[in-house]
Amino acid sequence: MADLGTDLAAKVDAAWSTFTVALATAIEGLPEDSDLELVLDPTATGTGSAVYDVTVSRLKNDELHADATSNATLPDGVTLDRTTIAHLIALGWQPPGAVEGAGERFGMRVPISEAASLAEIITRTFREMYNAPHPAFLTYDFTGETEAPSLATARLAPSIPTAPEPRAITAEASGLGSVVREVVAAMLRTEPERLSVDDNGEISVRAGSAMVFIKVTERPAVVDVYSPLLTEVDPNERVYRELSELTQRLPIGRLYYLSGTIWVSVPVYGRDFQPTHLMLAVESMTRLADDLDDRLQGKFGGRRFFEPTTDGPEEEPRTGMYL
Repeated sequence: MADLGTDLAAKVDAAWSTFTVALATAIEGLPEDSDLELVLDPTATGTGSAVYDVTVSRLKNDELHADATSNATLPDGVTLDRTTIAHLIALGWQPPGAVEGAGERFGMRVPISEAASLAEIITRTFREMYNAPHPAFLTYDFTGETEAPSLATARLAPSIPTAPEPRAITAEASGLGSVVREVVAAMLRTEPERLSVDDNGEISVRAGSAMVFIKVTERPAVVDVYSPLLTEVDPNERVYRELSELTQRLPIGRLYYLSGTIWVSVPVYGRDFQPTHLMLAVESMTRLADDLDDRLQGKFGGRRFFEPTTDGPEEEPRTGMYL
């Protein structure tokens, strides 16, 4: 049997890779005098007052300006330590005050021909320095005369809706996987092309501190809506007993332990597929996953898909959950 922890790590890596490619394309296509701002959802910092963001602006003469959050705007307890600041500078960021227009933020000026390199730096900044667990925790805003770009799993800021009404399921959708993407896109008020889909065709959806994956198999025809609630959990009789008791109380779905991970799964049969059944499964799963990971962690320890930081100036570097 495949190592599921390794499989999850591959999913996260693939999501960041897809985001980086999309970001590079977006940066390269920025029109003059336009701005692209990316923000790490404050819920991913463990405090509602910490905001980590990066802004990219297209200047004249094919030049790009970028600036990023420094300690000047971060509240006490979640400021960047000296090691993190050194790593930011090693990535290519200039210290606050060194780049014109960056003010008290880290800054950078590069030619537009280096858009791909800048995208890689921004990805590493969010993932390694600001500890974003997954690009689904990023939102973005765009100011310019063209349509806002698509940045894979990252979500367009609510002030600029991607679609005012849920999409209808099109008659042209063929195959179970295609129909499932249509249903999930309709639920998220977006386009199927904007969903986060990995190389295996699995869709990932953020659910608070958890991530929900939607996997389609044609033979047998099943849609598995599942979430890795906790990893690094030691197996013992109490774990198995608790998961069995919780499963009996669930109206749908099951909880189980495998390869050091506690999982929750809600299968939907693909034969005579009904979109409402999948919608119910996804809605139930997103609620279950975001609630159960907290409850189970209090009992058995382990790590959630997204692990918020703890306050205190002497804390260890914030790593989120690197699977």
